Amino acid sequence: MLYSLARRNHPARGDSMLTRAPALRESSEGTDALARTGSMEARFAQSADDVRRAQELRYRVFYQEGRAIADARTRIAGRDADAFDAICDHLLVIDHAPAPETRLAAPAVVGTYRLLRQEIAAQHNGFYSQAEFAIGELTARHPGLRFLELGRSCVLEPYRNKRTLELLWHGIGHYTMQHRPDVMMGCASLEGTDPDQLALQLSFLHHFAGAPEKWRASALPDRAVEMNRMAKETIDQKEALRLLPPLIKGYLRLGACIGNGAVIDHQFGTTDVLIVLPVAEIKTKYVAYFHPNGRLEAAS
Repeated sequence: MLYSLARRNHPARGDSMLTRAPALRESSEGTDALARTGSMEARFAQSADDVRRAQELRYRVFYQEGRAIADARTRIAGRDADAFDAICDHLLVIDHAPAPETRLAAPAVVGTYRLLRQEIAAQHNGFYSQAEFAIGELTARHPGLRFLELGRSCVLEPYRNKRTLELLWHGIGHYTMQHRPDVMMGCASLEGTDPDQLALQLSFLHHFAGAPEKWRASALPDRAVEMNRMAKETIDQKEALRLLPPLIKGYLRLGACIGNGAVIDHQFGTTDVLIVLPVAEIKTKYVAYFHPNGRLEAAS
């Protein structure tokens, strides 16, 4: 699940995710951090404790702040965890000097993303998103391309701003330069489980952002929810964009397209769509967000 990094009641901050953030710089060689800004840094988890802290953040955002329903084991552990955590790479945003009002102990993990490369997924049980969408059909259509799944992304409420998002994107940029995936994909979530209440957003994505056949993957038949709920000519595009989670809008700006059909995730209280973003099709004006030397000042 690609969680909405900024909630819809903060549209102004969320919509700024692809604007330049000042003072973001690439970290010096020889350090674990990929980028720093002020007291914050982006780096990948290097230990079981790092992964545990990411899981605790996910629990706080998904279960305590959001609508996710915890089973007894999850509630007792206070962590959002599954079998995929062991095979994924975990990107972290860490604040070494959190503000006192956040009541966080330094250093605090305040943002995270989970990344799964196709070659690793193939050695285990496939991608996480295969439980909702026919990812195998998509990858089989492109046997020479490498796929990267992005998921389980979240940011703590006080940090849902462009600075944190820039750090996350910069970390993903480092990762893509190292592993050279051809396509990024993953499930993205709209809050709520009633597709009729999400008719405008789902219909907009279907009519105006639907993936071409080359990149199309459909929701699994036994879980599929129709996205085409309104005629194209009746859609208020401006209003639909306003209602979309900022993360989905950010992906669309980059050049992403949307799979066919949605899936209701009752555990997390969301309706999921499939994001497909071929790296070669990222819009030129946004390439810098995935290329450190293209936009970040050198570290001093």
